[in-house]
Amino acid sequence: MQPYLFPYLGYFQLINAVDKYVICDDVQYIKNGWINRNNILNDKKQYLFTFNVKKGEHLELINERFYCTNMFNNQINKFYNLLTISYRKAKYFDEVFKLITEIFQYNDLNIAKFNSNALKNICKYIGIDTEFINSSEIPQDNMLKRENKVLAINKILLSTQYINAIGGRELYCKETFNKNNIKLNFIKTLKVEYKQFKNDFIPNLSIIDVLMFNSKEEIKLLLNEYELV
Repeated sequence: MQPYLFPYLGYFQLINAVDKYVICDDVQYIKNGWINRNNILNDKKQYLFTFNVKKGEHLELINERFYCTNMFNNQINKFYNLLTISYRKAKYFDEVFKLITEIFQYNDLNIAKFNSNALKNICKYIGIDTEFINSSEIPQDNMLKRENKVLAINKILLSTQYINAIGGRELYCKETFNKNNIKLNFIKTLKVEYKQFKNDFIPNLSIIDVLMFNSKEEIKLLLNEYELV
């Protein structure tokens, strides 16, 4: 999976479900994806926050892109204010706000490194101990794309099972993986709801929303609210 910024619960369900989690940092950066933005709750509605990325060449990889240095600190302060306005009355605001401020103290603005560090810090906070591996650190044929690239990585890591997000059903074929002695599954998040103040529940927001309203013990239970298909 690509290193998304504060992704939704299902992303962490996938991390928690596997022994080794490969961060795809050496694939093309796609504008308007989830690498530098996500949704939180604000004034009873879904609100999209975004951190600006330096302009680069169209074909540059995620690990070749950087957040905008000259405005990053200003955006961080605005984000802190947004979180305070949105969640200051949430039960776990203080400890989650501390976690987020620690994440933003990371001083490397390379997108892959910054986002990966954020993911690892959140996992540590929740209690997920899955091993992280960057795909760029795995010796492989860089000419391979999509399914062939994933198969090659699995073979190098001696995998017997590969689990992908549910959206991967359009990209990967179970029959092809079976022929390579690898079981392919997709993780499907079940219906998850928790109390968001007194609002009607809005699903699939950033993990920040989950953290604000749920204890670590409750989040551990939510991590198991999925099925493999």
